[in-house]
Amino acid sequence: MKKILLILPLILTLVVMAQPMGKMDLINQAKKEVGEMTPKKLKKLLDEAEDVIVLDVREREQRSEGSIPSDDITEENFFSITRGNLEWEVTKLIKDKDAVIVTYCRRGGRGALASKVLREMGYKNATTLEGGLKGWANAGYPIKTGLGTTVLRKEK
Repeated sequence: MKKILLILPLILTLVVMAQPMGKMDLINQAKKEVGEMTPKKLKKLLDEAEDVIVLDVREREQRSEGSIPSDDITEENFFSITRGNLEWEVTKLIKDKDAVIVTYCRRGGRGALASKVLREMGYKNATTLEGGLKGWANAGYPIKTGLGTTVLRKEK
């Protein structure tokens, strides 16, 4: 009887912990595991032509919102793979498992999940852009659109 009383709290704890996670729980856990790179840090890496891969994981139609601009030096390090196709296509495009990879989506959720999957696939330095493309734009950095390069400016 004493053994059952000792084991019962452990069983109850395991049952509570085994509850399914919601979408935000998964995203927050992924962000915690892979970390987030600030827009300022990514901008600095790009400006200094550091070896960083920028991976857009948004859906094709969302890319019309704009993207983080590349230049002649960095354009070979910019890729787009939808989150749904990531596991199938990433190994064809990114061979170096030690590469610094910064994923992004619109606000950061799918980017974080994508980075987590990349880590699980052996990409040791995958992380996500804090706030996604929206965070990048809100930090005042340029967005490349079909109309050219634009910068979001907040009214004072």
